[in-house]
Amino acid sequence: MFVDYQLDKILSRNNNWSDSSEKGDIILTIQYKGWKSFACFFSAEYCQRYLKNSYQKYNIENPEQKSFEKSYAFLYYLEHGQTYYEQAEASPLILKPILLFYGFVHLIKACILTIDPAYPETTSVLAHGVSTRKRKKQNYLFLHDEVKLQKNGLFPFMSEKLFHMKQLEGEKVIMEELLQLIPELDDLFFLLEGKRTFVHLQSFKNQLVVPESILDHYHMTENRFKEFLASKFDMEIEFPGEGLSFTLNENSLPGTAPLKYNLENNSFALPLNKGNLFNFPELLIHYLLLYNLSMIARYETEWWSELTKMMPNQDYPFIHSFLNITMQKGPYLIYQYLTE
Repeated sequence: MFVDYQLDKILSRNNNWSDSSEKGDIILTIQYKGWKSFACFFSAEYCQRYLKNSYQKYNIENPEQKSFEKSYAFLYYLEHGQTYYEQAEASPLILKPILLFYGFVHLIKACILTIDPAYPETTSVLAHGVSTRKRKKQNYLFLHDEVKLQKNGLFPFMSEKLFHMKQLEGEKVIMEELLQLIPELDDLFFLLEGKRTFVHLQSFKNQLVVPESILDHYHMTENRFKEFLASKFDMEIEFPGEGLSFTLNENSLPGTAPLKYNLENNSFALPLNKGNLFNFPELLIHYLLLYNLSMIARYETEWWSELTKMMPNQDYPFIHSFLNITMQKGPYLIYQYLTE
């Protein structure tokens, strides 16, 4: 899969790019090519140089030594992650959630190593960091299921380390709300439930154009919407004139903001649900969904087997579609983070 995922980091403001291509009036620089894009990381020499630069950026002591010590761990996390994904692609559906979850975990650990050479410093960070509730055997629906965020473990650790998110302990997250934050599932929600979950943006003259119809969904005036959107980004955004067109800071990446990237149609989108998860990083969304699905595949054998064979309700198309999406999107989100 070939996709341009950065709008000149994000919108072009200089002429010092290479191998760039134009799409409309916006310059797109880095082409993502699936696992081929990770090829540079399968060199210990390159990984050491990469980690050294990262440790210097974060003012970590002894970057030369620590990058030397962690280069192979970083490389092996990525290599093992890729192996899990390749096996998942060749495996039957009943095994995919387990393989994809552990593959994603390995890739996440590689991301953590770029900013924390001491990882894992304690055993408390090795747990999953989320838990599932006791399941009701009758009338159970995955879309209505939830996971509870824990104080310790990988999820809170990576939330803080990678995205500076704290105080998530005790929150419960419903699966349908998470699925509604996957932009590639927008059409499926429309077909099965008759509702749109995203509004897709157009690009024009170095700007992203938000359709005015979003004001009705958000029940906001134009000025209120601009204030709301600006408050949800962790970087500066500008509305240069009338209307809802905006530009982003040139060093920004949309994966850590409300703006989501649809990998299937190469477009940016905003969620129509402006609830608590509005600007939840998509990397964390995929982790929570894969965690719960992997637990179901491991421990709810009867329900999981019946779902995959009988396809009794809307759980199946959503789960099946998500697994196909995350097969491609998971590594993309990791690559996006590593090349930020």
